[in-house]
Amino acid sequence: QNMTNFSMVTGFLLMEFSNIWELQVLYGILLLLIYLVALMGNLLIFTLISLDEHLHSPMYFFLKNLSFLDLCFLSTTLPKSITNSLSHSRSISFTGCVLQFFLVIFFAASELFLLTMMSYDRYVAICQPLHYEVIMIRETCVKMATVSWLGGGLFGTLYSATIFMLPFCRSNEIHQFFCDFPSLLRLSCSDIHIGVDVSLAIGVALGILCFISIAVSYGPIFSTVRKIPTKESRSKAFSTCLPHLIVLIVFFTTVVIVYLKPPQESDSVLDPLLSIFYTVVTPTLNPIIYSLRNKDIKISLRKLIAWKHLS
Repeated sequence: QNMTNFSMVTGFLLMEFSNIWELQVLYGILLLLIYLVALMGNLLIFTLISLDEHLHSPMYFFLKNLSFLDLCFLSTTLPKSITNSLSHSRSISFTGCVLQFFLVIFFAASELFLLTMMSYDRYVAICQPLHYEVIMIRETCVKMATVSWLGGGLFGTLYSATIFMLPFCRSNEIHQFFCDFPSLLRLSCSDIHIGVDVSLAIGVALGILCFISIAVSYGPIFSTVRKIPTKESRSKAFSTCLPHLIVLIVFFTTVVIVYLKPPQESDSVLDPLLSIFYTVVTPTLNPIIYSLRNKDIKISLRKLIAWKHLS
């Protein structure tokens, strides 16, 4: 019975942002502009860090990974949403939905793990500066980034396997602009989903662990920064930590609200809005937050522009 229902669904219908065709096109164009800006910003940071030898430190190594992650994350949901808006279509194939779902979980989990690793890097840099070069060697950084990516992949596989094992027979309309966890769970006609509950429990446990790790890193960071005698050094230390913390808070809170909201609750306008924060706003703001107040990246950008003019 389960397999019959499961195979009956050949595709899903994603949510339209408006029933008015002109507004839908406007939304598509707006999304396209956001996507291009985010793409350019993240590509620029990735390129600058790759080309400039002065930016080959652990902090920038993680930032380069974050930019690449954001590029992938944005490219998972936005192109399909833009295409659908401009072509007056709502459909996504079953395979397309599985792939999109896997990639969203993969990149979201990887980003959370990477942001946690970055908080540890900031902790060592500010609280144990004399040991920084000994602790944060290249091999350690590569291992930390690899763990983040592999952890994301593991979660993507786990969540995809448990959600798409469920039979879908209630409807094929997803109340979201991409295939996401709560919306798909609502479409399932199975009230027993032990696999989903177990994977969600593992996700929550690891999320709490990440949150505790970040809190443990940032407690000593702020007390150390407050003790720095010169105002200039204090503001420099804050400028490398505060952007990271802002990104973390926005990303963390929206993911927690979206994923821990009871699936029985009816569809609300709030769901897509909150999802936009962690799938679109955070990856778009990352390059702006990290580069606007960063002296090294500004210098690197000037050097690249000057080199372009000379050549």
